[in-house]
Amino acid sequence: MPAYALALTLAVTAPLLGPGHLLLRDAVSTPRSYLTDAALGLSQAAPRALPQDFFVALASTVVDGGVVVKALLILGLFLAGWGAARLVAVVLPDAGTAGQCVAVTVAIWNPYVAERLLQGHWSLLVGYGCLPWVAASVLSLRVSARGGVAALVFWPALAGLTPTGLLLAVVVAVAAALAPGTGRPRWWCATVSLAASLTAALPWLVASVLGTGWADQDAGLRAGIDAFAARAEPGLSTLFSLASLGGIWNSEAVPASRTTLFAVASAVVLLGIVAVGVPRLIRGRTAVPLLVLAALAVVGPALMATGPGLAALEALSRAVPGLGVLRDGQKWVALAMPAYALAGAAAVVTLRPRLPALATATVCCAALIATLPDLVWGVGGRVAPVRYPPGWAAAAAVVNAEPAPVAVLPVDSMRRFSWGPDAPVLDPLPRWLRAEVLSTGDLTVAGHTVLGEGAHARDVQRMLTAGAGRDELAAAGVGWVVTEGPVPALPLPVAYRDDDIAVYAVGGDSAGSPHRPVMIAAHAVWLGQLGLGIGLCLAGLVIGRLRSRHAHRRDEDEQRPQTGHQ
Repeated sequence: MPAYALALTLAVTAPLLGPGHLLLRDAVSTPRSYLTDAALGLSQAAPRALPQDFFVALASTVVDGGVVVKALLILGLFLAGWGAARLVAVVLPDAGTAGQCVAVTVAIWNPYVAERLLQGHWSLLVGYGCLPWVAASVLSLRVSARGGVAALVFWPALAGLTPTGLLLAVVVAVAAALAPGTGRPRWWCATVSLAASLTAALPWLVASVLGTGWADQDAGLRAGIDAFAARAEPGLSTLFSLASLGGIWNSEAVPASRTTLFAVASAVVLLGIVAVGVPRLIRGRTAVPLLVLAALAVVGPALMATGPGLAALEALSRAVPGLGVLRDGQKWVALAMPAYALAGAAAVVTLRPRLPALATATVCCAALIATLPDLVWGVGGRVAPVRYPPGWAAAAAVVNAEPAPVAVLPVDSMRRFSWGPDAPVLDPLPRWLRAEVLSTGDLTVAGHTVLGEGAHARDVQRMLTAGAGRDELAAAGVGWVVTEGPVPALPLPVAYRDDDIAVYAVGGDSAGSPHRPVMIAAHAVWLGQLGLGIGLCLAGLVIGRLRSRHAHRRDEDEQRPQTGHQ
């Protein structure tokens, strides 16, 4: 079954196997990144990219950062498929290989994966890939007490590469802990899962306390909530778009087949397969908490996209600033995937008295793929690596030789480059420099600007656009000014310039955050948990193999004929 999951994964991500760096909307990879204050969550931006930036910064000291990001993305999708098969083996073993194939296809080949790929949410897809493993680990303990804490330590930590991934994982773990069973008690499974999730969350929990990322959130709060609400796709209501695992807020981050009435066919096939399997899961009872969670994961974001739902989310976010993470409602539909995968496998069991299991699985898998045909080859070639112009490396080397705060023009956080993808991308510069890059975090959606948290960066950008001189910029703590693309020359000393990028020396500086040691320690706890989980899993495999050999030898000894004197 891992082979089938890998085949589907490579069918989707094959373009990423080529040279270059992933650069598409929110996905940014660079040859090297550094442990700046921003990478540690100590900038003015909210800590949304922790601990992924920390991990990539460490890994890129050994391997090109582009390779790291592409490998993690491919790993995430592979884990989603393989984990779905493992979940079926735990909950519905009579589904067999045929049922597992359907579950793998449901987990990998769906609109959620396509839309998050196009949005550039590679680390979210890593967390998505962990969800069936989390469910399988907890249910194994609930049903038969087989397994141990290793999996409950490891999977939340891996899902915790991004805060949303960790939140998804802990919700699935708690839901699975509520399943009926005679194994470990519900409270034990839930407590261990929550404890592991709490330590995995330390990077962004500590950053939220020490940083200033929430200070200016109110300015663009309602605009952001409206902009990121789930969206109905052609022929479907918002509810049915979400139920079919689509409905992302960005209409440009959607595969072509979901921009026409063909989206109805995709929804009918997926929901039809799920509907056939649900009664079997209900009778089995074990998966009922996951089914309830799936229903809530669809209905909740649909309600959040209504007028009253938007108002309630705004009030909640103002009362508890960290809950702004809820505003992208469609991403929470990932919580439905484990139940959908199980239902796909259960459909094979339900139809087996009438149809051969192999035939049912073949038809289901083929229908799921045929109704989302453009997921193949990087969503129709739209998810593919790009090559940076040589000047970018040269400009980064100039700044990295004498790190100091960097102001950037143009002022928008999103860019369009002639050498890049046919889509806006986040500015790659902040992840390529060992210096802090002043970024506003402002985002323009459908002609409306959603303000970010970078108030100081916004002030500096106003100074730049107003023609401020070197002394004034230096007094504001600016060390360098970088212009990207065809921006007119500035009246500042030129340190590097070509047709793609220019670097101007200003000479200002500012002190780094005094909280760096604390944040490094918080990240070290997360990294240690990840390593501990891997170590415990490997130790479990070795011990299990040794016990199996010992039992096999004992059986052979017992079966060997006894000889002796009579």
